[in-house]
Amino acid sequence: MTRRVRILNARQVETVKTPGYFFDGAGLYLQVAKGGSKSWVLRYAVNKRPREMGLGSLVTFTLAEARDRATKYRQMVADGIDPIDDRKASLLTRRMAEANVITFDKAADKFIQANKSGWRNAKHEDQWRNTLKTYASPVIGDLSVALVTTAHVMRILEPIWTTKTETATRVRGRIEKILDWAKVQGYRSGDNPAAWRGHLSEALPKPSKVATEAHHAALPWLEIGAFMVALQAMPGLAARALEIIILCATRTSEALNAKWTEFDLDAGLWTIPKERMKSFREHRVPLSASAIRILRDLPHVNEFVFPGAKENTALSNMSCLAVLKRMDRADLTVHGFRSTFRDWVSESTAYPRDVAEMALAHTIEDKSEAAYRRGDLLEKRRAMMQAWAKFCDLPAKSGDVVAIRAKVAA
Repeated sequence: MTRRVRILNARQVETVKTPGYFFDGAGLYLQVAKGGSKSWVLRYAVNKRPREMGLGSLVTFTLAEARDRATKYRQMVADGIDPIDDRKASLLTRRMAEANVITFDKAADKFIQANKSGWRNAKHEDQWRNTLKTYASPVIGDLSVALVTTAHVMRILEPIWTTKTETATRVRGRIEKILDWAKVQGYRSGDNPAAWRGHLSEALPKPSKVATEAHHAALPWLEIGAFMVALQAMPGLAARALEIIILCATRTSEALNAKWTEFDLDAGLWTIPKERMKSFREHRVPLSASAIRILRDLPHVNEFVFPGAKENTALSNMSCLAVLKRMDRADLTVHGFRSTFRDWVSESTAYPRDVAEMALAHTIEDKSEAAYRRGDLLEKRRAMMQAWAKFCDLPAKSGDVVAIRAKVAA
């Protein structure tokens, strides 16, 4: 067996100062630059084409290590592979893979930016960012979305699933949407580890089984008359807004952001555009005589029925809560008056359930029924809302309650 001759030794490699190429054998050279830096070079030929390949600095690779690297690349040449072309291809593949890596936090930001214009409430963006920052980011924020697994999602959800169930379900849904987005964008593949049906549903109890149902603090329907007397005595625009919210059984934002162009007071009709509705469907509200009277008495300051302190703004959502506090009724919520109205319908009248649900702008859960429902029961609701307004004007006496029940039921 022929012994391969090596020309250089470790001492020579360390001490040589003269610029140039110093041959070690089998195509390996030590290159000394004019500035004194030293590096390794392999010269070879592929299809009679001469090539020169850098193998790295002497600072990084010793003589022995350079010889090992040279041997590996000569073996590739023997197999018909050009080491330079192979290294370029590997680098390109690696760079493409790196370009296709995105962390969960970055994906979440891109998802929110892409979708926030379609969210009807500007607060949704803050809610998304805050919940993800609080619960998801500490676990998977810096992790590539391609590497997020079910185990990661479970680490996020398990600590809050039974204690903050509503928040946990929203976090899960938001993670699922972001990972779906990442898959469409090509950042990950495979099943979604945050999916509920057929996946996390097998590992976590149903939210309805563990969540404590929270109700908005509501005034008992028998007390609405006395409450309205006190409310009517309260000065200020916010008090009038609260009256409209109660008389029309609307959501707070629907009333506070109302514009004069939505009202036809002569026809006794308020049409809320779909963009401002939770269900994203236009909602017509029949106005009682009491509601019309309140609206006619309001000044026209700008386009908003209940203008805020700043120009071209509406009253803040907190304004009606402030009214309740001034009335020493901080135990109540504005939204809870919708429950008061709903309880009055159920307990004190004979109006059908679907008429009441339509007044509250609730969507029909039964998809088959929803497909056949064309009207909005406006005239039936008009009679109901007038009866509600009359009931609100009465003092809370048992005799009056019986009389209203009998009148409505008749």
